[in-house]
Amino acid sequence: MKNTFFLLLFLCLTWSNCKTPTTTASNTTPQTVRFAFYNVENLFDIYDDPITSDEEFTPTGKKAWTEERYQKKLDQLSTVVADLQFPEILGVCEVENERVLKDFAANQKLADKNYQIVHFDSPDKRGIDNGLLYQKAHFTVLEKEPITINFPTEIVEDYTTRDILYVKGNYRGEILHIFINHWPSRRGGLEASEPKRVYVASQLRKKTDAILAGDSNANILIMGDLNDETDNNSVAKTLGAVGPTRSKSAYLYNFTQPLDAAGEGSYRYKSDWNMLDQIIVSPNLTTGKLRAKKASVFKADYLNYEDKKFGQRPNKTYGGPNYYGGTSDHYPVYLEVELN
Repeated sequence: MKNTFFLLLFLCLTWSNCKTPTTTASNTTPQTVRFAFYNVENLFDIYDDPITSDEEFTPTGKKAWTEERYQKKLDQLSTVVADLQFPEILGVCEVENERVLKDFAANQKLADKNYQIVHFDSPDKRGIDNGLLYQKAHFTVLEKEPITINFPTEIVEDYTTRDILYVKGNYRGEILHIFINHWPSRRGGLEASEPKRVYVASQLRKKTDAILAGDSNANILIMGDLNDETDNNSVAKTLGAVGPTRSKSAYLYNFTQPLDAAGEGSYRYKSDWNMLDQIIVSPNLTTGKLRAKKASVFKADYLNYEDKKFGQRPNKTYGGPNYYGGTSDHYPVYLEVELN
């Protein structure tokens, strides 16, 4: 009887020690990364391209654009990227060619991040294009193409604009469709120039429609200087991008809309802040493995100039022929993305 008691006691203790421990909820905070967009304001090399109107950005041109000034601008832009915490996806506009993007990525402040580039020459008469910089460790390009905008004559004749840059890739195991934009300017007046931007938005909408028709859960990231604000027809109606509310379903979510509504902007015209630089995502990029959380305008003090008449604004590189030595006339915008 005594032996039986000790045998039962041994079995109970063994069972107690070997059973699976109770698991508790993980307290690990999801990793957050940044995607960003920056209008870098006329990032030209110093050489004359005979097929574009870039003569003013040469050492003997009106702007006296020298190697020293070019390198200074690259250093300043690289400082911004570093202070943005090295976005893993970085869209840019107003770059002249592949050379300047390579020089940008090779800057000593960025070199260890191994940024790769995607670029195509656009038909823009001045030779400025869109580009993508991405960290090779996290993104692999699968497809890329320039989306050329051919305006109908009833909208405008003999007018060219920047291509939309499209890049499809594998980002951390997820397929990501990226569109980098620089829509037609407001030259000639907001109302008179609006049809151009509405038409570009319609061409972008065709592309996003096709992607979502094939995969309703596609991850789409749209970034760019749209030269319109978030509530203008081109963005809100034609493209169908609205604020990132969760109370209703939307075609696309514009994460810069709340900034616009709060009176913020990425560009200042006289006393008015304009939210021209925008970041827009498809619904799955708010609920899937990649979750857009919040967009912000990056306004570091060293980017600013205090205008005596109109107040603080981004410090531009040039104003007409006058060299001011600033980084850009736009602030960059960025999106915080949670990895789940």
